[in-house]
Amino acid sequence: MKRFIGIVFSALLFGVIAGTCMVGINYLAQSNGIYHILAEGELSQDNETNSKQDSTQESKEEKQKEKQKEKQEKKTSASDVEKEKTVVQADSGSVSQVAKEAMPSVVAITNMMRYQENGFSIFGDIQRETEYPASGSGVIVGKNETELLIATNNHVIQDSNSLTVSFIDDSTAKAQVKGTDATVDLALVSVKLSDLSQETRDKIKVIEIGSSDAMEVGDQVVAIGNALGYGQSVTKGIISAKDRDVETEDGTAEGLLQTDAAINPGNSGGALLNMQGELIGINVAKYSDTDVEGMGYSIPSSKAESILKSLSTLATREDVPKEEQGVLGVQVKNIDAQTAESFAMPKGVYIFKILEDTGAQNSELQERDIITKLDGQGIATTADLKSLLSKYRIGEDVTLTVMRQDGSGKYNEVQVHVTLGKANATDYGTANGSASSGEQEQGGNSQGEAPQENAPEGNSGDNGESSAPSKEQEGKSKGKQRRSKEEEDFYKQFQDFFNEYKR
Repeated sequence: MKRFIGIVFSALLFGVIAGTCMVGINYLAQSNGIYHILAEGELSQDNETNSKQDSTQESKEEKQKEKQKEKQEKKTSASDVEKEKTVVQADSGSVSQVAKEAMPSVVAITNMMRYQENGFSIFGDIQRETEYPASGSGVIVGKNETELLIATNNHVIQDSNSLTVSFIDDSTAKAQVKGTDATVDLALVSVKLSDLSQETRDKIKVIEIGSSDAMEVGDQVVAIGNALGYGQSVTKGIISAKDRDVETEDGTAEGLLQTDAAINPGNSGGALLNMQGELIGINVAKYSDTDVEGMGYSIPSSKAESILKSLSTLATREDVPKEEQGVLGVQVKNIDAQTAESFAMPKGVYIFKILEDTGAQNSELQERDIITKLDGQGIATTADLKSLLSKYRIGEDVTLTVMRQDGSGKYNEVQVHVTLGKANATDYGTANGSASSGEQEQGGNSQGEAPQENAPEGNSGDNGESSAPSKEQEGKSKGKQRRSKEEEDFYKQFQDFFNEYKR
């Protein structure tokens, strides 16, 4: 019994002591600001919750900052776009603005062309040379210390007796051909600055040349030219196509820009402009047919610029009297596009025979060479060659670019130098004019076939095309001389040449 009472008493005493300790601990915790004692798990959960709240707050702040940054970037981007639009609007004008800026750079060209008429009367055969005006356009592309340089088409200034240029203020001045490239239908003419008044010089300006390569199909363009010879007129359109090849009576014009801007007779040599007023083409041709409308063509500035720069380095030459003109001392024949295609030959002027009685120092030339350039100026026909040589005197040196066959039959470009000789007295005033500058062209046709017995005797000296009557017509003409034995031999040799190529 005593033992039981002792155990109970001990339990009560332990309880009292434990309770007193708990009360004491609570009192001390409250007095020191400690209100909760959490289990380890509860403390960890609370910390995670606080961490998540802090992270969420930071995330919200970051997102808000990002949104503000995006808004700022959008404002900046919109501002840049507006600036770019403003710049484009400042650079690109309306058609009227483009025309107003470009008009001082565009000129009208009047060419008094030579035209030779052949006929007969009771007194025998007669030849009469007349002239008539032809209208074209040009663009002022440069100037040097003494000259204003104007680009145009070769066909605008071809066969000219005299050239007259009209400017923006309606003043006029005489012009001279500085250089030509018949293979691409480009020419450069010059006007002496001393022939222009100060007022005119203040009103005209050199055109800015742009990049035709940068143009895209659908881009708007403006064409300016002397349409129908009435004076400068303006048309607008778009770039319809690029790199067009166009068949003409002189062959194939390659790599042209096509536009639906109206290009009419007289516009040739005029300006095709982008909407910044820059020259991106020299207008050259219009395709006209009852079933076709709005197809004009222009030589791209990327192609024309380098050629015009080369021509600008040439000396401006005047025609010299016929008896003082130098000759190459060769017999030649046109190799046109059809002949070139038929016999796999380059286009140009084919040297059939080297003459020995002209005094020309032409030993570097070879028979079967095909002349393509004279002093860097492109040549397509004998007429082109004669036109260029009419400005060179006897004894002058020229550089010819020729295509020459190697042992394998391949043609390579070669440059040769020739000192010009003098034409024989019998070459002047010939019946057909084919030797008027000492370069004799004979027979053949445009299809590249060998000349026949009744082949025409030559050309008029103007266009390189046969114009003499046929054998049947010869009997009806009075005073017509029969071909000499030498000419007959020539035709036979030339026929043998073509027969060789046919084999």
